[in-house]
Amino acid sequence: MDFVRSPEQAPPIPVKIVVAGGFGVGKTTTVGAISEISPLTTEAVMTSAGVGVDDPGQATGKTTTTVAMDFGCVTIDRSLKLYLFGTPGQSRFGFMWDDLSHGALGALVVVDSSRLDDCYPAVDYFERARLPFVVAVNAFDGKLAHDLDEVRWALAIDERIPVVAFDARNRISVRDALLVLLDRALDDAVRGQTAQ
Repeated sequence: MDFVRSPEQAPPIPVKIVVAGGFGVGKTTTVGAISEISPLTTEAVMTSAGVGVDDPGQATGKTTTTVAMDFGCVTIDRSLKLYLFGTPGQSRFGFMWDDLSHGALGALVVVDSSRLDDCYPAVDYFERARLPFVVAVNAFDGKLAHDLDEVRWALAIDERIPVVAFDARNRISVRDALLVLLDRALDDAVRGQTAQ
């Protein structure tokens, strides 16, 4: 059955979400798992010039890397459509984060719990930008190297910032993490209105 919009029904509200994190944590996979369109990726083959500079972690088959951004979208319901912008993970592409984050409602900071050092720059960036974010710990091979309380402590994350486990390959798991982010952004908006 085709969905037909009645003339009085407004189109969904477009909402920009940033998917950020360190190199090789699963940002491109996250966008691809949930996007209802074929995601736009700017993947380039990793070369020998990146050896010693780009570390995708142990036991990975990673052969490509995002050099600009990833893009996908997903309709949450008839009133809300998310546009997902995945950042490159390497610090040398950090200059792009301001442009990708401009106008965003919030950010999903993807974390590999076995490589926590790689996510500090993303957490710091969104704290400084005062953009609502959620720390989403990617369960590589179905498990976490550290539990969520340990991740929160290691990152010195405020109690108001959700830290959730998810599987970047699983559409439902990504959806649930994004819904937590939407709740966080709504809470921040309501808190900001009541403070005025």
